[in-house]
Amino acid sequence: MNQTQIIQQKIFDLPALQHQVRRWKLLGKTVAFTNGCFDILHSGHIASLSDAAREADFLVVALNTDASTRRLKGPTRPVNSQEARATVMASLLMVDAVVLFDEDTPLDVITAIQPNVLVKGGDYTLEQIVGAKEVMAAGGRVVINPILPGFSTTGIIEKICKL
Repeated sequence: MNQTQIIQQKIFDLPALQHQVRRWKLLGKTVAFTNGCFDILHSGHIASLSDAAREADFLVVALNTDASTRRLKGPTRPVNSQEARATVMASLLMVDAVVLFDEDTPLDVITAIQPNVLVKGGDYTLEQIVGAKEVMAAGGRVVINPILPGFSTTGIIEKICKL
């Protein structure tokens, strides 16, 4: 199997992801979950994903679809298509599974896979984290990791526009 095939095998639809997560859990493994648009991947994203991956045996990343990203970020986003973003995300060593979601929040994905750990960046409070109540009610935990200052997709786009 070549690298491209390995990367593509890490991209799941929700039913296939549910099956994979069940398999991991049957093996006694823990699953961490995080989500975002991840439009232009930068060092801040890598730090956040690395922190998230340290919280469990496997890391699932839910990516907003193009339509969902537009609703959240505006009509000029995303810069990269959902297929391109999923491929880049799946190519990262610390990411074990990628799933796209079209809703404004990943609550449906969270409730479907019931991760052991829900991880978000430090710009959120526990009360603001979608799925936190559900994960904790199922015996899981929520982790808020610090954000690496000085990195943002919006900042990168603004810098490119000034060139």
